[in-house]
Amino acid sequence: MSYYRRHIFFCTNRREGDERPCCCNRGGPEAKDYVKARAKALGLTGPGGLRVNAAGCLDRCEEGPVAVVYPEGVWYTWVDEEDLDELVDEHLVHGREVERLKL
Repeated sequence: MSYYRRHIFFCTNRREGDERPCCCNRGGPEAKDYVKARAKALGLTGPGGLRVNAAGCLDRCEEGPVAVVYPEGVWYTWVDEEDLDELVDEHLVHGREVERLKL
C-alpha cells in the first residue's frame, strides 16, 4: 500500500521575465493553501490519507492553473473556490473524477 491514498500537486511555478503564462500568477499557490487547509480541517491528511503539495513547473501552465492527482494521474484546472471544494469533495474524498474540471 502507498504511504498516501492520494497525492495532489499544485503547480506554483513562477516564470520570471517570460511572456508565457505561469500558474503562480493564476492562483496556483493560493489554491494549494486553500485545499491544504480544507483537507486538514476535514481530517483527510496524514499517512493513509491525503497529501497536498506545491510543485515546480508541471509544464502545462498554458492550461492553468493546474493540479494533478495521483495515483490516478488526473489533471485539473479550476476557476474559484467552489471548483476546488468540488474537487476535494468528489475526487479527493470519494475517488470520483470531476469531469468538468479535467484538462
